[in-house]
Amino acid sequence: MLVHFYAWIFFGILSPNAYFCSMAKLINLKIFVHFFQSSAAGGILLLICVLVSLIMANTGLGVHFNDLLGYPLGFEAAGLQLRYPVLLWINDGLMAVFFLLVGLEIKREVIEGELSSLRHAALPVLAAVGGVMVPALIYFLFNGQSPDTAKGWGIPMATDIAFALGILSLLGDKVPSGLKIFLAALAIVDDLIAILVIAVFYSSELHFLYLVYAGGIFVLLMIFNRLGVKNLFFYLLPGAVMWYFIHHSGVHATIAGVLTALTLPTNEEETDSPLEKLEHALARPVNFIIMPVFALANTNIAFESEMLQGLTGNLGLGIILGLFLGKPIGIFVMSWFSVKIRAADLPAQTTWTHVLGLGLLGGIGFTMSIFIALLSFQEQAYQNEAKFAILTASILAGVSGFVLLSWYNKKKQQQ
Repeated sequence: MLVHFYAWIFFGILSPNAYFCSMAKLINLKIFVHFFQSSAAGGILLLICVLVSLIMANTGLGVHFNDLLGYPLGFEAAGLQLRYPVLLWINDGLMAVFFLLVGLEIKREVIEGELSSLRHAALPVLAAVGGVMVPALIYFLFNGQSPDTAKGWGIPMATDIAFALGILSLLGDKVPSGLKIFLAALAIVDDLIAILVIAVFYSSELHFLYLVYAGGIFVLLMIFNRLGVKNLFFYLLPGAVMWYFIHHSGVHATIAGVLTALTLPTNEEETDSPLEKLEHALARPVNFIIMPVFALANTNIAFESEMLQGLTGNLGLGIILGLFLGKPIGIFVMSWFSVKIRAADLPAQTTWTHVLGLGLLGGIGFTMSIFIALLSFQEQAYQNEAKFAILTASILAGVSGFVLLSWYNKKKQQQ
């Protein structure tokens, strides 16, 4: 029976679409299939995992859950160190797969998508830059002089694409389709900036020999690309080895996912390239397994009375104001500037109110913000305070963006 259970789980990881459909047939619920095929499903599942994690952390289950996250898995043999706590496997291992998917999306957009031409790329790129710089500046104004919290300036820079697109999809045809494309392209550029920030500013003491090994594997993958090798095995296996070397180099291991993605071959033709095949294969496991597991493991915040006071402290205000105010201000101002200088055009049927609502949704930092918070602070107290502030800001931003866009659509219909 146990073997059948694990086989079912692995089947879900390898073929999630068939897995979810087979589950639906077993319980004869069509709504199950419709849910997992909807664009809002990933965001809803993330929200459920956040709530479950918070409930566990504030009940008797919290101690047992933390013990599980601290349980060591893996092995040590022949000089290889692959025995880490479950939490590290999630944050460094599973999240490397998340970053692999992000890297695939970035490369595809640059080659054949919204970032493939200067005219198309100008609006999301400039908007993303504004949405990164203003929140970082706001955070720095509150924490720049504090040696304990100054390093967290990258926390309010990030947008959680799953939550943001999930909320936007709930609005359906109440918002123009071009706005969804704009948000997706902006979030991808936002992710790219966050990846560069993590690689440059959130790396620990560097071990150059491991970096040389990782660099050699990256060159090998580039050679495979130039030779026209299309078998994904020749990219993913060396990519896993590169993950090991980068993990031990001091650079955060998730960067290995991005580097591997950049070497995968793609094209502008209608037939699926190796890059697009892998992107399609990873989309559901990442959205329905990896990101929910990350949320489950990293939002287990045990609430204390001091946390409410922390929201009005420098760390809390820097994060909340950075996400809730800095994001929409930066995105809106830079979008307006790019249109004003005629470097870009707004998407069809999109107004400045739409852009402001999109900017608010950009303030949903959640996954990437929590990830950077874990890299910024070693102290559990600062991590929890940052998580609580991120959660608060993301709720404020998500609700405000949804309400504004809904209200504006209703107002237009009444005119």
